Amino acid sequence: MRNSENGRVLAIDFGGVRMGLAISDALGLTAQGLTTLARTTNESDFAHIRQLTTEYEIARIIVGHPISHSGKETQMSRRAARFAEGLRERLGLPVELWDERLTSREADHVLRESGASRRKQPGARDRVAAQILLQSFLDRRAMERARTESMGARAES
Repeated sequence: MRNSENGRVLAIDFGGVRMGLAISDALGLTAQGLTTLARTTNESDFAHIRQLTTEYEIARIIVGHPISHSGKETQMSRRAARFAEGLRERLGLPVELWDERLTSREADHVLRESGASRRKQPGARDRVAAQILLQSFLDRRAMERARTESMGARAES
């Protein structure tokens, strides 16, 4: 099994029709978008994700958790949680839900600023949302590592 703390991370912006996908670079610093997955069945989606985990040597998966703005569970957040559990069972990799509030709105802003049209690129919003989701995870992990290292250095002093 790959080291889940050091390997690539796959992020999934979970949706009923499409799933945005993004992967980290090998160092776990930056997020790059992949082709958006048009959903068919859960089993087909799981197979596609399994293929990606092999191809890119994924060590951890982050699934966007679409909770409400007030922090409460929604029907879609429960579906995302069940999907994440299915991935965990089938792939044997760490799979974690990650708060995705405002990622779609931020993705819309990024696309507007870049001049991209959502109508011409229907999967673009999902892909950009997955990149934003993953980058927030990578940034948080980097902050936690820096804090841990800083505390360790102080303890050694």
